[in-house]
Amino acid sequence: MEPLAPAPLTTPEQQSRRPHGLGTLLYVPVLYGVGWLTARPLQWLAPGLRPDQIDLAGLVVALLLLLFSLPWRLRRSWGATHPWRRLGVVATPLMAVRAFLGGLAKAALLLALVAAVLLTSGQAAWQLDLKAGELLNALALLLGVGFAEELLFRGWLWGELSLQLSRRRALLLQAALFALVHPWYRAGNLGAIGMLGGLILLGLALALQRRSDGGVLWGAIGLHGGLVGGWFVLQTGLLQLAPEAPAWLVGPGGEVPNPIGGLIGWLGLGALLAWGSLTERREPG
Repeated sequence: MEPLAPAPLTTPEQQSRRPHGLGTLLYVPVLYGVGWLTARPLQWLAPGLRPDQIDLAGLVVALLLLLFSLPWRLRRSWGATHPWRRLGVVATPLMAVRAFLGGLAKAALLLALVAAVLLTSGQAAWQLDLKAGELLNALALLLGVGFAEELLFRGWLWGELSLQLSRRRALLLQAALFALVHPWYRAGNLGAIGMLGGLILLGLALALQRRSDGGVLWGAIGLHGGLVGGWFVLQTGLLQLAPEAPAWLVGPGGEVPNPIGGLIGWLGLGALLAWGSLTERREPG
């Protein structure tokens, strides 16, 4: 019986399979468009729903379409016989759990760095007012955002680009696209630059995490989801940020800052990238 292990991003047999660039460009926007259109009738069927709730319903539909269509696309365009293994989702339980916990531990270290700098610099104080509902929200963010975005960017997109470009270009381009689709521009002026740079660093760190895990996606899910869910816990139930905390340090966003775009986040992600570059395990092939 064939061992249940993740497949590398590309294999020698699959190097000749190159997805059409137009298909790569249109695949996700078409799914998003279908999801958006499908959710529009809710504004008449359930008039009490807010616009953001209707948009969220559209995103859920688009995610379901992605889950159902990905195996077909990978078989057709990549020549993959085991699509979910190829994406790094299916692996042995030991490999998946080890990768997930490793990514989660790195997220905890980065958040501990942020909290330590804010506390020691007087820009935050402990408040320890964490509610059960906030923990559930954090768990939903950890699993929902972590899985959905990593499946899309470090799973499908990086694999798709790796069949069309060199390893280095695919690595850099997936991080750039990951950053650009986020609303970094809302931070304004220097904050927008900080957010864009931080998102690019995060995209690179998440890709190196998957590569260091031998192609398993769960480490990147743990790292990404851990940062999103963990920061939600910190800012809603554990830390009280000072109103005058400088955006260049804590990150842009005003009352709800994002540390990815601040100096602490940049330094933490830079250290993570440096460590990953030194210790990553090159995948075979």
